[in-house]
Amino acid sequence: MLSQLKQQSNTTIRQIGAGVAFIAIGLFLLIAQNLAIDWLGLAILPGLGLIFLTWGLITRTPGLLIPGGILSGLGAGAIAIDLWGAALPDLQQGGIFMLAFAGGWALITLLSALIGQPMLWPLIPGGIMALVAAAVFGFNGAQQALELAGRFWPAIFIVIGLATLLRRRA
Repeated sequence: MLSQLKQQSNTTIRQIGAGVAFIAIGLFLLIAQNLAIDWLGLAILPGLGLIFLTWGLITRTPGLLIPGGILSGLGAGAIAIDLWGAALPDLQQGGIFMLAFAGGWALITLLSALIGQPMLWPLIPGGIMALVAAAVFGFNGAQQALELAGRFWPAIFIVIGLATLLRRRA
C-alpha cells in the first residue's frame, strides 16, 4: 500500500514537472520569438538548458539533465563568444566555446550525483572537449595527449569487449 502511494506520488510529481516544463518552454520561446530584445536570442539555449535542469532536479530524472547540461554548455559558449570573442583570434574563440561546452557535460555529472543517480559517462565527451580547449590555448601536454588519444582510441572497443566477456563468465 505504501509502495503504491509512493509510486502514485512520483508519477504525479513527474506529470506536474512535465506540464510546467512544457509551459515554461512554450512561454520562453514565444517571448524570444516575438520580442525584439537583442540579448534574448543568446538566452534561448541557456534558458532551455535551465528548464531541463530544473525539471530533471525536481522530478529526480537524470535523463533530463543530459539535454539541460548540453544546452547550458552550448549557451554559455555562445554568450562567452558574444561577450569576449571579438578580442580573441578565431582559434581561441573555439577554445573558449569548447571549454564552456565541456562545462555543460561536467554539470550533468555533478547534478546527477546531487539527485543520487550519478552518471560518470558525460565526463568522457566533456573531458575530450576540455582537452581540445587546453590544446588550443597551448597547455603543455594537451596536444600530445590528443595525438595519443587519436592513435589509441580503438583500444576502448577492446576494453569493452574484454569486460563483456569477463562479465559473462562471472
